[in-house]
Amino acid sequence: MKEKYTFEDLKKIMDQLRKKCPWDRKQTHESLKKYLVEETYEVIDAIDRKDWEALKEELGDLLLQPVFHAKIAEEEGKFNIDDVVDYLCRKLIERHPHVFGGEDEMKTAEEVLKNWEKRKLEKRKSVLEGVPKSLPALMRAEKLQKKAAKVGFDWKNLEQVEEKTREEWKEFWEAVQSGDKKRVEHEFGDLLFALVNLARFLNIDPEEALQKANERFIRRFSYIEQKVKESGKTWEEFTLEELDRFWEEAKKQEK
Repeated sequence: MKEKYTFEDLKKIMDQLRKKCPWDRKQTHESLKKYLVEETYEVIDAIDRKDWEALKEELGDLLLQPVFHAKIAEEEGKFNIDDVVDYLCRKLIERHPHVFGGEDEMKTAEEVLKNWEKRKLEKRKSVLEGVPKSLPALMRAEKLQKKAAKVGFDWKNLEQVEEKTREEWKEFWEAVQSGDKKRVEHEFGDLLFALVNLARFLNIDPEEALQKANERFIRRFSYIEQKVKESGKTWEEFTLEELDRFWEEAKKQEK
C-alpha cells in the first residue's frame, strides 16, 4: 500500500479491475446507472449531516462512477477519462470569460449565472433543453420553470401564482368528485406543478422542503411507535384519535 495514492493510481486500479475482477468486468453503462444516483444522494446526505469524514468517503465513491464509465467508453473506442477532463476544462474556461478571457470582472454570482445561461442558450435548439428526464420530478419541474422564466414566460408577482394555485386546486377537486382516475392524475400533476411555482416565487427549494417534511414525519411517527411500544398494547388497540394525540405531542416537542 502506498502512503498517498493519486488520480493516476486510480486510473491504473480501474484498468486492473476491468481486466481481473469478474464483477467489474461485467458492468455496463446501463448497469452502473443506479449506483451513480445512489452515490450522489449519499454525498448529499453526508453534507446535510455535516459529516466531513463521511463526505470525503462518499465523494470518493462518487468519483469512481465517472472513472468507471470513462473506462468502459475507452474500451469501446469512444473516449477516455482524460478526454472527460479536457472537455470539462475547456467548458469551464469558455463559460468564465471574466476569469480567463479578458472580459470585465463580474461583481456578483448572479451576474456570472446570467452570463453562463446566456452562453448555454446560444448553443441550444430549445430553451428547455438540458433538463434531464431522470431528475426527481419536483426538481425537474423547478428547473423547467426557471428556464422558461429566463425568457419572460413567467408570472409577474406572487398574487398571480397564488391565484393559479387556487385554480389548480379547484380543478383537481372537481376531478376527484368526477371519479375519472386519469383526470384526477392529470389535475394532481398540474397542482403539484403550480405548487412548485409557488415555492419558486417564495425562494423555497421544493425538493428540500419535501425532504424536510419526510424527516419530520419519520421523527413524529417514531415517537408514536415508542408510545405504542411503552403501552404494551398492539397498534389495533389504539384508535386513530389516540394515535393522533401522540402525533400532536411529538409536534409540541419539536418547538
